[in-house]
Amino acid sequence: MKGKIAVFGILVLAAASSIPAVLALLGTDTRVVLSGTLVTGPIPLIVDPLAAWFILVINFTFITSAFYGLTYLRGLENKPADLAMHWISYFFTHAGILLVCVVQNSIVFLIAWEVMALGTFLLVIFESTRASTIRAGINYLVQSHVSVLVLTVSFIWVSVQTGSYTFDAISRFALTRDPGYSLVLMLLFFTGFGIKSGFVPFHTWLPLAHPAAPSHVSGMMSGVLIKIGIYGILRMILLLNINYLVTGFIILSVSVVTGIYGVMLAIVQHNLKRLLAYHSIENIGIIGMGIGIGCIGMGTCNGFLAVLGFAGSLLHTLNHSLFKSLLFFTAGNIYKAAHTVMIDRFGGLIRKMPHTAFLFLIAALAICGLPPFNGFVSEFIIYSGFFNGVRETGFPSVLMFIMAIFGLSLIGGLAVLCFTKAFGAIFLGTPRASLEHSFPEGGWRNMVPLYAIVLLILVIGVFPQGFIKMLMLPVGQLTGSLPEPGREPLAYSFRVVNRIGMYSLGFIILSGLIFWIRQKTAYQRPVASGPTWGCGYAAPNGRMQYTASSFVRSYRKLAEPLLAIVKHKKDVTGVFPGSARHDTHPEDKVELYLIQWPLRKLRVFMGWFSFLQNGKLQFYILYGMIFIIVLVVVPLIVNVARLLAGLFKTL
Repeated sequence: MKGKIAVFGILVLAAASSIPAVLALLGTDTRVVLSGTLVTGPIPLIVDPLAAWFILVINFTFITSAFYGLTYLRGLENKPADLAMHWISYFFTHAGILLVCVVQNSIVFLIAWEVMALGTFLLVIFESTRASTIRAGINYLVQSHVSVLVLTVSFIWVSVQTGSYTFDAISRFALTRDPGYSLVLMLLFFTGFGIKSGFVPFHTWLPLAHPAAPSHVSGMMSGVLIKIGIYGILRMILLLNINYLVTGFIILSVSVVTGIYGVMLAIVQHNLKRLLAYHSIENIGIIGMGIGIGCIGMGTCNGFLAVLGFAGSLLHTLNHSLFKSLLFFTAGNIYKAAHTVMIDRFGGLIRKMPHTAFLFLIAALAICGLPPFNGFVSEFIIYSGFFNGVRETGFPSVLMFIMAIFGLSLIGGLAVLCFTKAFGAIFLGTPRASLEHSFPEGGWRNMVPLYAIVLLILVIGVFPQGFIKMLMLPVGQLTGSLPEPGREPLAYSFRVVNRIGMYSLGFIILSGLIFWIRQKTAYQRPVASGPTWGCGYAAPNGRMQYTASSFVRSYRKLAEPLLAIVKHKKDVTGVFPGSARHDTHPEDKVELYLIQWPLRKLRVFMGWFSFLQNGKLQFYILYGMIFIIVLVVVPLIVNVARLLAGLFKTL
């Protein structure tokens, strides 16, 4: 009952915020200014086209996650307090994220940001009986507050200089200062928002929080929570008078590294949800590439380049929220069925969970950027921006674009390898282990939100022109002028995307027709089944097939110098060998050297003082006596010194 009430509240909140968002995308100015207090001043609540786009993305993902969560949490009715806290946190997280998008007062913005962070923390630690879940939640909370600290410093800097807390003050500050000040301020904002988004090296909370959270929360976090950082970066680009060329180079460089590093680590993961978390980092890199292209286009006065970059970035924000939430939901189905997400434990699940296998396959093809799915459309627009930049800009931009093209191509190829491994190891072949649990996929209520996402993925992939038109106002807001749809090369790129969508639709229809004919012709024929050729093995078993690790062994050998792979190996020895094993555990080098190494050093330093806490009452009494003596003696010494100094002066 609590979940249904929460879902109803989510629907009401989504409807109330979506109406002004749709009006804003249609060109209607939606603005409310509250009087505020003596501290904050006016509190503008503005739903402009940029905020409207993110509001609609947020609402769709929150609604689908909530409906999926009703089924996912079924069976926990014996924990009413936990469920109540979970759904209350979910509602307030939704409200906080929406408020972040519309408020343009720095103090209220930070309050909404804090509500969003604390609500998400409570959602992450839902399974609080596990120590790993608590560690992941605390890690997320600490890094979220580092983000809050950096953003607070940035807003205070502006408010001290301008005496105002509104976002308009940021624009006034940027206009009256040297562009170097604005660039430093932009870098501060990029750091604060980049922690939330998961740009490398600020990404280390993602691979811990996503596997710990329930799957519908993971889908929400990956689908929209990390996109709030993207919204913040775009909002600051809109407000600040910065050197767009330098900013674009910085964002593009960080994004290429983020995308490549994320997908490289995703391939070697054994935990399915951790694998998906690293793919979130990869796709944040792709979105950042679009932002970098847009900024470089602004810096070189190339309007086409700016439009392609920002349009690809905003569209990929929507696309990633769709296929990544779908991937986490299917991972949730697998977990509910098998009570594990370790990839090497599965095999042959397509026979027991056909709907989940189909949904996972669609989402995997979409995240790899293959037509006719939505990921192809946004990545094609970003590719068009790169090639337009190579053709129309000079050195050093050309070199940067060539390196970025190589990086984006590498990301796409490695993503295909990763999801080939994941889908093959989980759904194909034969079972590798006997799992004790049944494999229910849930009823139609569980599948409706998932198939709704699939439908939108296909609609964007086949009919992208409607969504591209919706982007014109947000993109025009970022570039400073509304793009003209009939001009080249912008119109050419969009026409190519539309044409590919039509060809894809024809391919889908043709494939469906062939499948229908095959079913009709083969329906009356008897179907015989039997074992396949055993390749000479008298008693083959599931352990003889490729595992997820062995499938990517060649890649792991090549990438091992760049990754931190911990191996546990017991070789085969003797004429009659006993058991042998070879385990690999991938670690994140950034986390090892940026977080774990300083913490180890801090623990060693604090360990030097462990003798103070020795458990003996006599020592604790002695500490108290020493403290009291210090309180008495130090002021006495100070007063005596002052008295002697006065005597020397008189003499």
